[in-house]
Amino acid sequence: MNFKNNYKLLLGLLLLPGIASAAEINQANTAWILTSTALVLFMTLPGLSLFYAGLVRSKNALSVLMQCFAITCIVSILWLAGVYSFIFTDGGELQKFIGGASKVFMPDLGTDSLTGDIPETVFFMFQMTFAIITPALIVGGFAERMKFSAMLWFSALWLVIVYMPVCHWVWGSGWLADLGVMDFAGGIVIHINAGVAALVTALVLGNRKGFPTTPMPPHNMTMVVTGAGMLWVGWFGFNAGSALTADGSAGMAMLVTHIGAAAGSLTWMFIEWVKFGKPSVLGIVTGMVAGLGTITPASGFVGPAGALVIGVAAGTVCFFATQYIKRILKIDDSLDVFPVHGVGGITGSLLTGVFAASSLGGLGLPDGVSIIDQVGVQALAIVVTIVWSAGFSYLILKIIDKCIGLRVSADEEVEGLDIVLHEETGYHNL
Repeated sequence: MNFKNNYKLLLGLLLLPGIASAAEINQANTAWILTSTALVLFMTLPGLSLFYAGLVRSKNALSVLMQCFAITCIVSILWLAGVYSFIFTDGGELQKFIGGASKVFMPDLGTDSLTGDIPETVFFMFQMTFAIITPALIVGGFAERMKFSAMLWFSALWLVIVYMPVCHWVWGSGWLADLGVMDFAGGIVIHINAGVAALVTALVLGNRKGFPTTPMPPHNMTMVVTGAGMLWVGWFGFNAGSALTADGSAGMAMLVTHIGAAAGSLTWMFIEWVKFGKPSVLGIVTGMVAGLGTITPASGFVGPAGALVIGVAAGTVCFFATQYIKRILKIDDSLDVFPVHGVGGITGSLLTGVFAASSLGGLGLPDGVSIIDQVGVQALAIVVTIVWSAGFSYLILKIIDKCIGLRVSADEEVEGLDIVLHEETGYHNL
């Protein structure tokens, strides 16, 4: 049974708790999803936190760590308070668009509650870690200039208004799932969603003071590489864990994830080497992230050869997207969230519909569905997600700006957010 059928079965059992409770726990699957849950949380804390903190200037490093940490906490509470329920439970007549409220605060959750053949506590936690990293990715779009209070409000509202419905449409038996969209681990739900939101946030906030004329290099490349390595390792839980089983489908997802990351990394490095004369450490790790983000939607559907092509495409397309956004459009998406995650998610989601075909080494498209038909479904899901994320991200930002303001003052930005917002500094010798 492939992932798509597994996932539909698990969701069906989740919507019918009486049947789910009668199932027998699979200890191997449970152990693997427990491990994957820890790996995905490891991606945010400390992986993404260190990666982003190293990329900003030293006066703002602590503020980025604080943002990622706070997002982890607030998303966890909101997940329990209803976000999980409105994604993964039966919404009745509204099921195609949103789930129901039966699991708000999880009143009936016990140690014997199962989702399929794993404890529902484990499924709940695993999906929570995806919800945590998605708004944390957006931090890269507004780094070094957003108020902490505004960041908290934006992250909370965005999770509920943007992430929750899109996740339900794709993974919660919503209307995009009914159309047959293929998004194994979050190319649409996470990377396109967050990438578009980061671009909108960067546009609404405006550029950092001095951008693009003043150089703003990463303050600690050792921290960046450390965080990047943690992301690579954690991503195995992200993609292979999404099989929700400890079997060959998880193994294939892990393999293609690794191939995609390596191919994206080397491709970015060689393009940069040819274009600028030297390969940079920043380039090779950014290419890795691009490869990982791009293979994510395809990871449970393609074979190793398809992953190699997707990784090369990721390194190429995301490199030039980054150059175009920063150098031509001069948009200060500070840590390249849209050109890496957004563009990577779009590229990977489209290529999923191609390389999932068994004739191209993939695990197979749904019966009777051609490559053209599947790519059409993928394109529709991409467009809908872009419009939804962009429109509501803009609306949320404008409302917050009217109420409490989004951006620190010019003087506060020059002084640095570590001192201004938290009265602390990451480096006492500076």
